[in-house]
Amino acid sequence: MGLLDAALGMLGGNADQSNDPKAKLIQAALAMLTNNQSGGSGATGGLTGLINSFQNAGLGDIVNSWIGNGHNLPISAEQIQSALGDGQLAHLAAAAGLSQDGAAGHLAEMLPGLVDKLTPQGAVSESGSGDLGSILQQVSGAFLNKK
Repeated sequence: MGLLDAALGMLGGNADQSNDPKAKLIQAALAMLTNNQSGGSGATGGLTGLINSFQNAGLGDIVNSWIGNGHNLPISAEQIQSALGDGQLAHLAAAAGLSQDGAAGHLAEMLPGLVDKLTPQGAVSESGSGDLGSILQQVSGAFLNKK
């Protein structure tokens, strides 16, 4: 995650961003979304795996709205918990230094925008998840300023 650390540090303009739980959660969520590997407990297998998790939890309409070019439907913290399960949510919460409930609440705010930015043409492309620096620049201002 060194690239993410450096990019978030540059965007924030100071090293204190690395101690911000929201910055850490964005970092962990982007790592999860851009990781094409599926594997051990809690791994979603990148954006496609995340989408599958939401569809399996009955939230396909919501996640499809984030991918499409229209309005992003909102999601609740409870729906995030249902879709991600305890393993993935615990991993993200630990990475950010938050409780699972806190992480789910912040993810409910962040995930629609992150998935939307990772699918700029309204389609999932695991091999071309977009320019990570550009995505970080677009989302970090919006989410880090919502303290």
